[in-house]
Amino acid sequence: MSRLEIRPLEPHDYAAWLPLWQGYQAFYQVDLGPEVTRTTWARFHDPSEPIFGLGAFEAGKLLGISHYLFHRSGWTIEPSCYLQDLFTIPEARGNGVGRALIEAVAAVAKRAGSSRVYWLTHESNAGAMTLYDKVAVKSGFVHYRKNAG
Repeated sequence: MSRLEIRPLEPHDYAAWLPLWQGYQAFYQVDLGPEVTRTTWARFHDPSEPIFGLGAFEAGKLLGISHYLFHRSGWTIEPSCYLQDLFTIPEARGNGVGRALIEAVAAVAKRAGSSRVYWLTHESNAGAMTLYDKVAVKSGFVHYRKNAG
């Protein structure tokens, strides 16, 4: 792999980001719809929003994306950093792109005063967990979700 550039997603990156965002949704067998997609993209570029996007570029081609956000916690004084989405194009997998994106989010979190980054993945995502087991520690917590309606 040649030089990988990790940088914040910029408004002109939308056309490159969209297929990866759609690929991420397809991987998890969800369709969040155009309104969520537009809103998510707009939030990345709104300074009042605590959610951000990074892209991994090689020779100008977007190979991977990560979305992360900061939030308060009852357990820490500093902000918590949640890596919400991580996705690489299939041909980039196993080449360090995912790891580079995780490390970039961790570096941003450290600069923001956060002591750690955390994320979730589906139990069937064995490929990603191979990487996650190398760069992080499993918390031991089980994730539950209840709709608020």
